[in-house]
Amino acid sequence: MTLPETLMLRLELMALNDLYTSILDNDRLEEWPRLFVDDCLYEIIPSENEDMGLPAPVMLCDNIRMMRDRVVALRHANIYEKVAYRHMVSGLEFTVAEDGTITARSSYIVVNTSLEGFSEVYQAGSYRDVIVRTREGLRYKSRRCVYDTLKVQTLLAVPI
Repeated sequence: MTLPETLMLRLELMALNDLYTSILDNDRLEEWPRLFVDDCLYEIIPSENEDMGLPAPVMLCDNIRMMRDRVVALRHANIYEKVAYRHMVSGLEFTVAEDGTITARSSYIVVNTSLEGFSEVYQAGSYRDVIVRTREGLRYKSRRCVYDTLKVQTLLAVPI
C-alpha cells in the first residue's frame, strides 16, 4: 500500500470505530448490528481466558441475527439499570491481507456514569477486529472485546 492509501484506510477504520462508539454511547443499539456482516462473531472475553486459549466469553453472538435478538431482549425482556457509557478508543494498529481482509487492534476504555452522577471506569481492554469491505463500506467480520481485568464489576448488559 502507498502512504496515501494507508492514511485513507486509517481514516476509514477510525470512522468505523467512531461510529461504533457513537451508536453505543448514544443508546442507538438497533444500529449496532448494521456494522457487522451477516456471518459475524462478536465476543467479550477476559484477557486471562484469551491468553490461555480458553474460549469462554461472557458475551457471544455468532451471527447478526443473534445480535438483533440481543438488542430486542435488552429493549423488551431484560431488566437492568440503564447505563450511560462513554467509550474512548486509541492506539489503532492494522494489517491488510492480500484478499483485502483487515486485521485491526485498538485499546478502549469505557466510562460508566450512574444515575446518581458517579463516573467510573467500567472496563478497559482491547478490540481485536477482523474487518472486510462491503458495498455498504467497512464492516466487522469479527470483534473481540478483550478486557484486562479478571471479572466484570457489575452486570454486563449492553455491548462494549
